Amino acid sequence: MPLVSSATDPRPEKQEKQPASDDIIEVAPGVLRMQLPISLPGLGHVNCYVLTDADGITVVDPGLPGPQSWKALKQRLAATGNKVADIRRVVVTHSHPDHFGGAGTIRHESGADIITHETFRTWFDPTEEEGEADDAADEAGDPVRATSPFGRTVPWGGATFKPPIKRRLRYRMMRTLGKKFMRPPTPTVRLADAERISIGGHEWVAMHTPGHTPDHLCLYAPDAGVVLSGDHVLPTITPHISGLSAGADPLDAFFASLDRMAELDGITQVLPAHGQPFTDLAGRANAIKDHHQERLATLREATARIGPATVTALSKELFRPKSWGQMAESETYAHLEHLRHAGEATSKWDEDNLLFEISPEVAETI
Repeated sequence: MPLVSSATDPRPEKQEKQPASDDIIEVAPGVLRMQLPISLPGLGHVNCYVLTDADGITVVDPGLPGPQSWKALKQRLAATGNKVADIRRVVVTHSHPDHFGGAGTIRHESGADIITHETFRTWFDPTEEEGEADDAADEAGDPVRATSPFGRTVPWGGATFKPPIKRRLRYRMMRTLGKKFMRPPTPTVRLADAERISIGGHEWVAMHTPGHTPDHLCLYAPDAGVVLSGDHVLPTITPHISGLSAGADPLDAFFASLDRMAELDGITQVLPAHGQPFTDLAGRANAIKDHHQERLATLREATARIGPATVTALSKELFRPKSWGQMAESETYAHLEHLRHAGEATSKWDEDNLLFEISPEVAETI
């Protein structure tokens, strides 16, 4: 999400926002890219990659659930000379619907394995304790399960978290359509960090890269110098870092994961889940890290200037008005918690709102 800037500041359209192309492109040796349509804030497509083995094909991130994405997937597979029945493996980089949405239906249709990181868990996978809350949510007509952040009180105070009305209506519509396009994926292969797996003539190293989600998985083929980077490293935007469900200090985890990317040698091609392939993985990882460091600096200055302030107020120091809302607040909270864990800020409750304040030692240096 962009930093605050002048409304007249010209900004080129982000690659990730471009609509899905019908073209099938070989983006690395033995790796085809198909773009599937999505309509989410700041995103117009998801890159679904196809790798071929002797026994069939592997697809990576098969798009959103629903008939539009499913139709596009089948059409693009046909253009490659394949069909859903040929899919033997589905790799899901992380637990967001635009990445796992088609995986359950593919497994139902073809029996394909679903490959994820070992910590993968969707909103549709309640724990035993959460099951009762899910039942209550269903009875209330909630469009998503209670294991998602939606409908929960946010940790910085104020209203419960809920998606925009258009997205809530979309979830409700997809639930009405039935289970054909809403089959939550159950992984059959869970990869540990550094575990190796052979796909498409290459041996890929699993890299656990938390930050955007706790279960984010990148795959690295050392022999080809290719990285499937999911949403972890994108070419022209940064992924959302949520303060709701990504660990105690998701920004710190994200920084560590970016450092791992920057240390990889011999990278010839980076294949992101959105946008175009690129080559300078270390440069892009460091640029994303610098972007978040700038946000931390902005929050240090703002809290020193304003004094104790709510997450909502501080989010308006980081984001432009069109981005104000709970998603911006969630990312602001993640940054503030990072400062608190680093000993640079403190927090306290004032009635129903959590207030953050920069430490005097840090304030003196600003």
